Amino acid sequence: MKQFDSMTVLGIVVGLGLVLLGIKMEGELSAFWNISGLMITLGGSFGALMVNFRAEEIKTVLQVTKQAFIRKDESMVDLSNRFVYLAEKARREGLLVLEDELPEIEDPFLQNGLQMVIDGFEPEAIRKILLSELESIEDRHELGQSLFQTWGTLAPAFGMIGTLIGLVMMLGKLEDPSAIGPGMAVALLTTFYGVLLANLIFIPLAGKLAIYSKEESNRKEIIIEALLSLQSGINPRLMKEHLKAYFSPAERRLLEEEEQQEEEEELEEVIFNA
Repeated sequence: MKQFDSMTVLGIVVGLGLVLLGIKMEGELSAFWNISGLMITLGGSFGALMVNFRAEEIKTVLQVTKQAFIRKDESMVDLSNRFVYLAEKARREGLLVLEDELPEIEDPFLQNGLQMVIDGFEPEAIRKILLSELESIEDRHELGQSLFQTWGTLAPAFGMIGTLIGLVMMLGKLEDPSAIGPGMAVALLTTFYGVLLANLIFIPLAGKLAIYSKEESNRKEIIIEALLSLQSGINPRLMKEHLKAYFSPAERRLLEEEEQQEEEEELEEVIFNA
């Protein structure tokens, strides 16, 4: 299930909006627009990224970056309900019938793990294979974080390069007062662009990816344990209580509300049938 992370976009919009509003309150926005300075800062820092990383790594990072804006993971409540349902079905009809559930699972990690359970792989083999897959996922996530951290370091540096370029332009034309303004604009605005891009976009994106990477790793570790419990024929009620241990307080409240609603519906059905 895809979930749009509005906080990422909202944070960038609010931060940039307040900066622009502050500028507008004291002067003209046009004074802070300089295409040359932006080319030096953004284009130069991206060129340095191309030197630092391989083309395949940059392409991979672009895919990982989507996770800062769009999440595809099930909530822990939905994941718990799914495993309880699978445990109930497996206990009634056996593990082989769970193959019918595979097309309904969107998470490739869970789908692959459940397929191995159905195929009768040894528990240790399942754990080893899934942990290796998890390690590969973590490596890709760390690459994304590293790229944005590096970009956050390079952008201010190229801002300083733009400042030096602007100063050289200005000092080379001191005899022409009309050239001092453009040179000073490039000198100051490139530093402004570099610091703004680094601290409003690149470094925060690296932080958001780190948070989501940790959450996803924890979630996949839970999936591994749940799959092995499913294979062992665990009682569905015990499965539910086991997974509840990983819930946040908000998720616990949501689960309790769902359970209460189910109990009320069952009670109403009993009363109606009576």
